[in-house]
Amino acid sequence: MGEVGTTKVFENDKIILWEFVLEPGETTPCHTHRHDYLFYVLEGTTLEVFDKNDKYLGSFESKTGATFPLKIDGDELLSADDKGLRVPATHSARNAGPTRYREILVETKRQ
Repeated sequence: MGEVGTTKVFENDKIILWEFVLEPGETTPCHTHRHDYLFYVLEGTTLEVFDKNDKYLGSFESKTGATFPLKIDGDELLSADDKGLRVPATHSARNAGPTRYREILVETKRQ
C-alpha cells in the first residue's frame, strides 16, 4: 500500500499535511485513507479513480483552485460538500490529463 500523498510536509497530533503530485499518465499506488481530509488543487487535470482490484470507477475534473473536503464513512469516502463524490477509501488514482497534477492534502486526525 502506498501513502495518501507524495511527500509528507508536516504532522502533529491534529493534522497531517501532504503534497501530492502526479505526472500525465502516472498512477498512484493503491492506498487507504484513514482520516477525513481536504485537498486544494494547485495544478488541475482530469483524474481517474480505480478500486483495490484496479476496476475503473470513473473520472472527475479536478480544476486548479478547487477544494474537495472528504469524510470517512465506513469503507468509503464521501464529499462533505455538494460535489457528490463517493469512492472506496482504498483506491488508486491516475492522471488522465495532458499536464502535471498537484495538490495540497490535509488529513484531520480524530481526537
